[in-house]
Amino acid sequence: MGDYVKAFQDELKTLDQKFAGNGLLQQFEAKTKLPKSYGVVGAASLYLLLIFINVGGIGEILSNFVGFVVPAYYSLLALRTSTSTDDTELLTYWVVFAFLNVIEFWSKAILYWIPFYWFLKTLLLVYLALPQTSGAKYVYNTILDPIAQKYIKAPNSTKPGDISSKMENLASQGKTSGFAPHQS
Repeated sequence: MGDYVKAFQDELKTLDQKFAGNGLLQQFEAKTKLPKSYGVVGAASLYLLLIFINVGGIGEILSNFVGFVVPAYYSLLALRTSTSTDDTELLTYWVVFAFLNVIEFWSKAILYWIPFYWFLKTLLLVYLALPQTSGAKYVYNTILDPIAQKYIKAPNSTKPGDISSKMENLASQGKTSGFAPHQS
């Protein structure tokens, strides 16, 4: 049990270091004399509690907010990078997110019978959205991709070697572009 407490305290220290430059959390720390990490953990706990109890339907809004804001933030960061790895991960997330929203739309009457649905959906969306878990990739590869392969055929991709071999074939057949070099 002591190991869990120590691991939790280490995570709190990491949060304090991570949010050292945050002005709002610095004000929280100055006014309450509590570490910044307590404010972060408290706010996250309150957020999850509001989703859990779902008073007035607020759970649905807060759940969808998490499912949109976190990946939107990562998407905006990905647009500023030159690699395509993060783009592929985020595109996979958005496909899975859209699929879940369509399924949810058509089964909303049934979903109200599932206890704590919005809380469970929030946890699922966080799992799908975080790059550390690769949840969207897992869901896409195990559920959506096998279905998509049956109904969606990708267009033939053109590789650089294919173009040059086609051009060579056309040239050997005597077909040209109409441009001829000047002969002297």
